[in-house]
Amino acid sequence: MAASEAPCYLGWDFSTQQLKVIAIDEQLRVIYEDNIHFDKDLPEFGTHCGVHVHSDKLTVTSPVLMWVKALDMILEKMKSSGFKFSHVRAFSGAGQQHGSVYWKEGASQILKNLSPDLPLHQLLKACFSVSDSPVWMDSSTTTQCLSLEKAVGGAQNLANITGSRACERFTGNQIAKIYSQNPEVYVQTERISLVSSFAASLFLSAYAPIDYCDGSGMNLLQIHDKIWSTACLNACAPGLEEKLGPVVPSSSVLGSVSPYYIQRYGFSPDCKVVTFTGDNPASLAGMKLEEGDIAISLGTSDTLFLWIKEPAPALEGHIFCNPVDSRAYMALLCFKNGSLIRERIRDDCASGSWDEFSKALKCTVVGNNGNLGFYFDVIEITPEAVGIHRFNGDNNKVPDFPKEVEIRALIEGQFMAKRIHAEKLGYKINLTVDWWSQWLISNLPKTPDGGAGQLIEDVGLSRKTQNSSSDCTLPRTRILATGGASYNKEILQVLSDVFSAPVYTIDTANSACLGCAYRAIHGLVAETSVSLVDVVKLAPEPRLVVTPTTGADQLYQPLLKRYAELEQKVLYSPVSSHLAK
Repeated sequence: MAASEAPCYLGWDFSTQQLKVIAIDEQLRVIYEDNIHFDKDLPEFGTHCGVHVHSDKLTVTSPVLMWVKALDMILEKMKSSGFKFSHVRAFSGAGQQHGSVYWKEGASQILKNLSPDLPLHQLLKACFSVSDSPVWMDSSTTTQCLSLEKAVGGAQNLANITGSRACERFTGNQIAKIYSQNPEVYVQTERISLVSSFAASLFLSAYAPIDYCDGSGMNLLQIHDKIWSTACLNACAPGLEEKLGPVVPSSSVLGSVSPYYIQRYGFSPDCKVVTFTGDNPASLAGMKLEEGDIAISLGTSDTLFLWIKEPAPALEGHIFCNPVDSRAYMALLCFKNGSLIRERIRDDCASGSWDEFSKALKCTVVGNNGNLGFYFDVIEITPEAVGIHRFNGDNNKVPDFPKEVEIRALIEGQFMAKRIHAEKLGYKINLTVDWWSQWLISNLPKTPDGGAGQLIEDVGLSRKTQNSSSDCTLPRTRILATGGASYNKEILQVLSDVFSAPVYTIDTANSACLGCAYRAIHGLVAETSVSLVDVVKLAPEPRLVVTPTTGADQLYQPLLKRYAELEQKVLYSPVSSHLAK
């Protein structure tokens, strides 16, 4: 790379509905963004919201070649725009978690010999033993989940090993289903990738390893030892370790970009490919999450995650390896019914207009006069329930709400569920004054008399408050919001009110892309023990968007209790009747 060329770094995101890319410069400024929308830009694949929902309503897949063709298209768009691929020093990427790709015998040889004269989707069309990949929305592997848990001594045992009890969307159970139903397809498969490692493989023209973090979302990896669990592998399919290949740290440099991209698009031969990971872990990096923060991604699925040091796997939620610190972990809760049901309620109740949707949130009162709703168009993950369930202030089930009430009930219900299940996992939403004053004493400079007491008083914390046993709390916990709905201030206001904490955003909703661009830089220096925190010092700080409405916490405390109690009633019978059909 010539000295006059300004280096840049790319972050990719192979998400459910789009392929996205971001470029940043050495000052961490975003200098390019683009995307390919699968439904709109690739209609020949016949997807709705990026997927195929099968007739059983449980099986959900995406065409592998759609992802490949999307990469062709976005690279051509970048080329046409004059983007200087030769300036790219490194890149990393993310893929929707839990999706899997099945490479057919002989595919590795085809990957190694790509002709730069043809687009990838033509070169790789015969490379996949499964043409439609199972993705995170799939819930068709109940039998395999039960079998896996039984094989390792129960659900909690499996969670202790892999960070999660058996989950229908997790890759080990999807592999077990394919092996059980189509053993000949399994035999014809020489490599199984996650969407993340599949995408990295496209750029390397060789099979990329799975990283620790995305690998811990498979029910197959021992999260403490960071090796494949023999017991879990054997319970799913024979010879599976060979088909999965090795696992590597999430900051590893996998090698240089393939000659195909050098010749076809002008990438530098020195451009490095840093390990790809899952989209949620990539968002953790993009949002510069700190210990104690809560991050909420409001996308096709809604996810809540945070940085932890001492994992306590449970039957609810998930523990993954941390994508930027191999000594730490991240906890995650996932909710299937995210933006898709928000969009449906917007269409049904607000004439398809987000402006009308927002007006409804503004004109209805905090707490919605006690009206509560559960909105599950598809079988939810947490809790495992399905259907629409509305309750008035007397806890009586009602068939419908006025449109404005329906909109607030949806948004309040989504965020109350997140808070309830976060607190079940031990998350602390607020920090006490005692803790805060101790932080001040530890971190503020000393006063002339050698104490910090006057400084504490100067910021409004008297010694009396400091030494009391008051339950008074400060909104020290930050909520960092990302994803499409993070652009909607009225939705974020409800989030702030329900959690009784301030909500911040970053300048881009594409936090997974941005996180991967940061990770690309970090990958080049990670072996020298430089942390991601050091790498992203120049990045913009999160922007405060909303703070809790005065008195909201007092209103929501009884509502949260009611919601949790009603959830127990919603939890069982709807799912039982649904699954029995």
